[in-house]
Amino acid sequence: MVGEAITVLVVDGHQTFAELLGVALTGQPELRYVGHARTGEQAIRLVQELRPNVVLLDPDLPDADGIAIAELLRHRQPDTRFVILTANNESALVGRATAAGASGFLSKNGPLGDVLNAVHTAHGGGMTVSTDILARLLRSTTPVVGPRAGGLTAREHEVLVLMGSGLDPRAIARRLGISVHTCRGYVKAVLGKLGAHSQLEAVAVATRRGLLSPDRHNGE
Repeated sequence: MVGEAITVLVVDGHQTFAELLGVALTGQPELRYVGHARTGEQAIRLVQELRPNVVLLDPDLPDADGIAIAELLRHRQPDTRFVILTANNESALVGRATAAGASGFLSKNGPLGDVLNAVHTAHGGGMTVSTDILARLLRSTTPVVGPRAGGLTAREHEVLVLMGSGLDPRAIARRLGISVHTCRGYVKAVLGKLGAHSQLEAVAVATRRGLLSPDRHNGE
């Protein structure tokens, strides 16, 4: 990567885990570890003070719901990306995280390489979901019976394909040369037609219906 290092903040109530992750991040020349917060209160303060590019966040904080914190901070710091790093892989939690605007959802017991890839992908405007979590979501998502192509227009299907590649609305808008507002309208239409509540759920439903290839899920 050419240019400034990606700044990363860790938010996790487990001191040892946070410190070990910080050491690992410090050893990466393309990243700059800026510290860690142990509580939601500390997270809000540090994100607003440090303005990190990416936050690695455990949703189970001692004093707060980490996903609610991420949603709050996404409105205050729209350029900061949040990657959920957790031991809880419930599908409902994945849905909440993506609905809150998270750019990734990873298992804490996964390899460090996955975390580093998620940081770079999030910074670039994409989304990363652990393979095991995605497989569980695909198994648990009830297929929706409907017309071929899900009743999507050509442009909506184009947006769906880019969603399946892990891009968020801003990145999709840039790719298609449309405004973010217009893109969000297409995303909303896709979710509505597929009966989904988040981009990740829409991708899962579309994959099960054969509207997307199974390999379009973890970024480009």
